[in-house]
Amino acid sequence: MTKKIVIAGGTGFIGQYFEKQWRNNGYDVKIISRQPQHISWDDHTALVEAVNEAELLINLAGKSVNCRYNEKNKQEIMGSRVRTTKLLGEVIKQCEHPPKLWVNSSTATIYRHAEDRAMTEEKGELGSGFSVDVAKAWEEAFFSFDLPKTRQIALRIAIVLGKGGGVMTPYQNLVKFGLGGAQGKGNQKFSWIHVEDLYQIVLFLQDREDLSGVFNGAAPNPVTNRELMKHMRTAMNRSFGLPAPKWMLELGAVFIKTETELVLKSRWVLPERLQQEGYQFKFDTLEKTLDHIVS
Repeated sequence: MTKKIVIAGGTGFIGQYFEKQWRNNGYDVKIISRQPQHISWDDHTALVEAVNEAELLINLAGKSVNCRYNEKNKQEIMGSRVRTTKLLGEVIKQCEHPPKLWVNSSTATIYRHAEDRAMTEEKGELGSGFSVDVAKAWEEAFFSFDLPKTRQIALRIAIVLGKGGGVMTPYQNLVKFGLGGAQGKGNQKFSWIHVEDLYQIVLFLQDREDLSGVFNGAAPNPVTNRELMKHMRTAMNRSFGLPAPKWMLELGAVFIKTETELVLKSRWVLPERLQQEGYQFKFDTLEKTLDHIVS
């Protein structure tokens, strides 16, 4: 019998990568999505049928944060994460053979703006503000379930890098058009992870039946924004890039309908638990990652 994986919210950049990898490894992959060719969030019977007997359920669902934080978008960002997580928990409770592992996406943005020290699972300090409130509510909904047959892991994912998607396209465009200098002061930390390592981490956690709780999904060598843009210019053979001061970013963010927090918040996050448990990163430095992505 073919082993089954269920990806909720699996039509984005990460979900598509995961689906391809698991299909290549012979898994039957079910996708839960609002898109018509997949299992609908509104079809409760189909949800239970899909999740029942799955090896793994991974939830990536949630409205993109790459938008203006007006009231309508804020409600959708919060609601789309909490609502889907609660629904999946109820679905698992109704399964005769529930999945052995439920990995729920969370975000490294849950930690405070940090330029003074790194944030780990044990010693990280949670921040404040809308993005942090979303992350807290998301994890609270996830861990509110008592599921004796299903291990639960919340993966606090940093900014995901990979070919042909994620944040790479806008960063590459900045460099291409001569705007590849530091953004804001440039001292803010940039925590990231290659999408392949994210996939391998899920496999690692699937094998390690003794592990549960919160894990930071970030590479072990974060860089400053200034270093990030320098590496980007080097990878793309550009010797020069104009910097973008905060006022310019604020102005530009209004035009492209996003928020400057995405580039100005200092995310200094380390994968302490993963490394303590023996996970070895394939793409542990930004140079390796960009060589692979940009080449």
